[in-house]
Amino acid sequence: MDMNIKEQTARLDVRDESVDMMADLNEGNIATAVKESLETTNETSSDETYHSSVIIPFKQRRKQVANPENNRAETIQAERKQERAGSSEEVKSKPVYDFFKRFFDIALSAIVSVAILIPVLIIAAIIMIKDPGNPFYIQTRIGKNHKPIKILKLRSMKKGADRLEEMLTPEQLEEYKREYKLRDDPRLIGWKKPGDGSKCFGARIRQLSLDEVMQIPYNILIKNDLGLVGPRPILEDELRENYTPEQQELLLSVKPGLTGYWQAYARNDATYEDGMRQQMELYYVQNRSMWLDIKIVFATVVAVLRKSGV
Repeated sequence: MDMNIKEQTARLDVRDESVDMMADLNEGNIATAVKESLETTNETSSDETYHSSVIIPFKQRRKQVANPENNRAETIQAERKQERAGSSEEVKSKPVYDFFKRFFDIALSAIVSVAILIPVLIIAAIIMIKDPGNPFYIQTRIGKNHKPIKILKLRSMKKGADRLEEMLTPEQLEEYKREYKLRDDPRLIGWKKPGDGSKCFGARIRQLSLDEVMQIPYNILIKNDLGLVGPRPILEDELRENYTPEQQELLLSVKPGLTGYWQAYARNDATYEDGMRQQMELYYVQNRSMWLDIKIVFATVVAVLRKSGV
């Protein structure tokens, strides 16, 4: 009985001292806490409770006091991990919606493909006159389930536009790497001086979305790797740099589109830098419906008529 009382008393003394140690640490008195911990260790080194109740908390707290920046970084990392987990919501399967969506994609694409045939030939001829070469351009983007897809476009840029370091100034290159687009792009066909990025021939094609029309017969109607509405297919680097792994899975769980929620409503206002573009693209994935698709199509038509581009 006497041994049990002494043992319990010793453990209570240890816990009281551990509280004093933590208080010293909070005040920054690391040396005092270390000294007291060593004295306590000599008296109770055989007690395993001491290790779990004093040594481990002491080491953790000392690390926090000695490295406040590391502790802050760990906290931020934990918060980001929690935010990412919140965005990894599993996408619900919508077979009925998918069936009707594909039906309307085929019907509308077939009609539009016939209507755009002559305008496409005329635009292709103008491109060849202004910047000799192939008027069509194929670019690899990332499609559903991370599958690479070939996007067919009418060329709105000069030949060699992919050689960014040669075509852009350091400031323009920085802007492009940040948003993957430029407000005044010198690579556009017809660009000669600053400010032409909104009025040259290549800019006009983009504002009317004429550079995208070949995706209707090729990618939507024939290849079926694109829909009329969906998140815009993006580059591999663009995907990796702006979306977390969980967000990538969510974004790529549906077929990308010729136009989308971000493009129709806020293309020039929502950016990767402020995070709004990612939010809008992921919002569509989680809330897609025929009604939302219809609204996006009409909003796209309005954007084209206003020459704000999509």
